[in-house]
Amino acid sequence: MPIPPASRVLSDLATSFPVMDAATDELRHAHDVLAPVYAERLATILDEMPVERAVLDLFCTLVRESGLGTLIGDIGCGTGRLAPYLAERGFSVTGVDLSPVMVETARRDHLAHSYAVGDLRELPLGDASVAGAIGWYSYMYLAPSDRPRAFAELARVVAPGGHLALAWKLGDDTPRRSSDVLGLGVRFDIYWMSQSEVEDRLAAAGFSTVFWAGRPADPDELQPQGYLIARRD
Repeated sequence: MPIPPASRVLSDLATSFPVMDAATDELRHAHDVLAPVYAERLATILDEMPVERAVLDLFCTLVRESGLGTLIGDIGCGTGRLAPYLAERGFSVTGVDLSPVMVETARRDHLAHSYAVGDLRELPLGDASVAGAIGWYSYMYLAPSDRPRAFAELARVVAPGGHLALAWKLGDDTPRRSSDVLGLGVRFDIYWMSQSEVEDRLAAAGFSTVFWAGRPADPDELQPQGYLIARRD
């Protein structure tokens, strides 16, 4: 059965959070500050990233072939920069982000799609409400103790037979502290996760890996990047 349109998917609890702890509040504040910079610098960065476009294209093909509809959940959507690319391939987007300023920016710049403020650990989306979901560099901010709940939420909102695509910074699972990002006075915790960590968490939540890949770090990057597509069992 196809998924309903985005206007019927977002919950009225879009501004609720399971736990507004110090780390969550710090991360939200940081991304409020970063939103204008991201909107300016990252809007067209996908044009320069053929590997990421290839992963997204494969994800889109799998979602389309599932027959579950064309609604994609962009979880940790930021400024909504992926929406135009997905729209060109026939999909609509319902986005969720922790940062109210990121959500305001996405709503301003991508009027055809729906966006709400929310937490990865308690998504403001209905059960089995999206045909697929994307977590593009958004799950690497979760502490290990928060990951089971966050991945279970993905399993809840993605319809059975639907697909999930993740991108993240590959590493050894140890926590890191960001530097003063872009000299704007904001810092936050980040985790460069291993492939096995991501696959194991997804399997425990009810997903089966159908594709994974990695690429070496670019000259301006500190670490390689990981990509994974999984099917909701």
